[in-house]
Amino acid sequence: MSRPLEDILFGAPNPQTRTVMRAASVAAAAVLLLLAAGVVYRFHAAGQLDVALWEFFARPTTWAFLAKGLLGTLASAATAAVIALTLGLLLMVGRRSRLRLVRWPSIAVIEFLRGTPTLLLIYVCFLVLPSVGMKLSTYWMLTLPVGLSTAAVVAEVYRAGVLAVPRGQTDAARSVGMTEAQVFFSIVFPQALRYIVPALVAQLVIVVKDTTFGYVVTYGELMQNAKVLVANYNSLVPVYLVVAVLYCLVNYAISRASKRLGRPMH
Repeated sequence: MSRPLEDILFGAPNPQTRTVMRAASVAAAAVLLLLAAGVVYRFHAAGQLDVALWEFFARPTTWAFLAKGLLGTLASAATAAVIALTLGLLLMVGRRSRLRLVRWPSIAVIEFLRGTPTLLLIYVCFLVLPSVGMKLSTYWMLTLPVGLSTAAVVAEVYRAGVLAVPRGQTDAARSVGMTEAQVFFSIVFPQALRYIVPALVAQLVIVVKDTTFGYVVTYGELMQNAKVLVANYNSLVPVYLVVAVLYCLVNYAISRASKRLGRPMH
């Protein structure tokens, strides 16, 4: 019977240690339950759990409005992901180029986008571009900055995957007469993808979260629609609790997909 890796590296815990670990786990769970109970009590004391503040969730129009916002979030996130994956690949290839005129501009773009907050890029699209005659729709004012910001991170993820491929694979491909482009796109990059697919999918979680900046440009995503419901029904806590659950479900689905894609690597 095989032993767990943790037992091999650190040794199996003795009975006394196991007892302490169980007691610590129980104590931590009790503290979390007390904190949750305290939060619920505070909500109740503030009247945020009154039935009157939850009644509008029984109306189909409420859920239709939230669903419309969720679709807006998913549409923006999906397009931003396509931009990030495509531009990230181009930037990574440029960064690895032997030509300085290609490599240094690619590095500069990656570092600039990595160091610039997504919110600042949104303000550039929202305030700066219209002042020079370039007016974008609210959809692109949100989607383009999120995609550009994520592309810089994705480029580094791609590069990490390429560096993880054994160098012998490259040398073997070159020895049979393959060009540098053939080596990269036929040998190196497909293998690199196997290493980085879980990390790339995990970036979608960040993209989904970044779409909450849609309030800046009044794009109709989930958080913006939640603000409309709060303003109309004066129901702050119930609305944001429901919206938080929706975000958690979306991100959980993405995380599960990431784990499944990563299984072949184990």
